[in-house]
Amino acid sequence: MNHIKTYAYNHTPLKFDFKQTVERFFVEEIPLYAFSATGNYLILKIKKTDMSTWKLITVLAKATGLQERDIGYAGLKDKNATTIQYISLPKKYEKELNKNLTTEKIEILERTYNKAPIKIGHLKGNRFSIVLHDISENEAKFFTTTAKKMQVDGIPNYYGYQRFGEDSRSYMQGKEIAHSGKRLKGSKEKLLVSAYQSYLYNKWLASRVKLSAIITRNKVDEAAKKLQYPLELVKVLA
Repeated sequence: MNHIKTYAYNHTPLKFDFKQTVERFFVEEIPLYAFSATGNYLILKIKKTDMSTWKLITVLAKATGLQERDIGYAGLKDKNATTIQYISLPKKYEKELNKNLTTEKIEILERTYNKAPIKIGHLKGNRFSIVLHDISENEAKFFTTTAKKMQVDGIPNYYGYQRFGEDSRSYMQGKEIAHSGKRLKGSKEKLLVSAYQSYLYNKWLASRVKLSAIITRNKVDEAAKKLQYPLELVKVLA
């Protein structure tokens, strides 16, 4: 998927060692809203290691006797990582969960309740932490300087490879579904269509980065000529 990305910073790539493992890659989900603390749905804040969200749901379904479709989640989290995410399930299955959930790869950090289940997209964002090895002192300083610049100027927020499945081509299945005119069936089809939407977004963002670079490096009237855009439009885009 990298071929559709255009990067905002043109410095020489930094040299470091990074392997996506449970010891070096951490993701924490940020809920979209505060849970009500009452209601018919149990909300679990779960920490998992070396386990995909799909596997987590399978384990929870087996422990409770629920169908996988009855277990709510906001988004998929990586397998090769230590991740924290929120899961919902009907409150009446809490006893079965307590009795049968035994795997050491899953730790329930917090419990609360809510009046509605968690659905795909019900998250404000994700908080990431990564551990880099074998990076020189000078490049570490440059990394810090660039990170501060990003805080001011921003950074193109592309969807990453994990959004597009193991072969990075799930968006093609999503495209077929989206253009079929049929009603979506189940969470898997929704995720495939979401992958296609993400692919289109990445293409748009790459074009926008190129556009911004031209506008930033030239006077407004010169940028308008190069882009062959109306001057007033370039002023708005600037």
